[in-house]
Amino acid sequence: MTQSAPTPRPVPDPDPAPLALVTGASSGIGRELARVFAENGFDLVIAAEDAGIERVESELRAHGGAVRAVRVDLRRPAGVDELHAACRAAGTLDAAALNAGVGQGGRFLDIDIADEQSLIDLNVSSTVRLAKHVLRDMVARGQGRVLITSSIASTMPGTYQAVYNASKSFLQSFAEAVQAELRDEEADVTVTSLMPGPTETNFFHRADMDDTTVGSSSKDDPAKVAEQGFEALLKGADKEFAGSATSKAQGRLSGLLPDRLKAAMHKRMAAPGSAGK
Repeated sequence: MTQSAPTPRPVPDPDPAPLALVTGASSGIGRELARVFAENGFDLVIAAEDAGIERVESELRAHGGAVRAVRVDLRRPAGVDELHAACRAAGTLDAAALNAGVGQGGRFLDIDIADEQSLIDLNVSSTVRLAKHVLRDMVARGQGRVLITSSIASTMPGTYQAVYNASKSFLQSFAEAVQAELRDEEADVTVTSLMPGPTETNFFHRADMDDTTVGSSSKDDPAKVAEQGFEALLKGADKEFAGSATSKAQGRLSGLLPDRLKAAMHKRMAAPGSAGK
């Protein structure tokens, strides 16, 4: 009697790749953060409100990992919840870079309140809401890493960028407070604040600051900022002054200067029409 060949045992699936979320990933620091995650073997959920996010999705797939682009307006609470649902559908988040944000330059009294409310909704409200979702999931699981893009601007009064700098000051305080709370948890979950200086992105153009000293000056490489932020995230560092040596020094020095002096310095850099003066 001929014996049938033994049924081969199923080969166990290899460990799945870690999964990361990056918001504001269609350009600038967010795009570079997504690239660094992809280069380091992460699958990705990337989000932005513009059509460029689909182009970035195609670029990132060249690294071999799974990438899902979500085009969504995070100013809307429903948009944040939609993105969180997409993350859960993709798997379990190991890391999240909450990077989406916009700027707004100009004299406070001259700026339309709707523009400033839109900035607050994206920079502040969406970050808090998304962090709530992501961190609850991570603590329940027992591990995770979150990176929040703050700014060196968070350390100084933002003359001619009043609401923007205030939004980054909020994020800096928020990140540090949540860091302290998480130290009381048994879970290995950390929050890192990324604090870049002026960086070569479309930020200043979108903020109507092309004619300012800071808008027209040379700036840091977003790829370098992203790489430093990624390393800090993995280490679970509290914060990272990112970019050039000059930007790092500026961040550290800022804490030693009086606010009135910092406000005057910021005025010279951000005043409309100050370019070339």
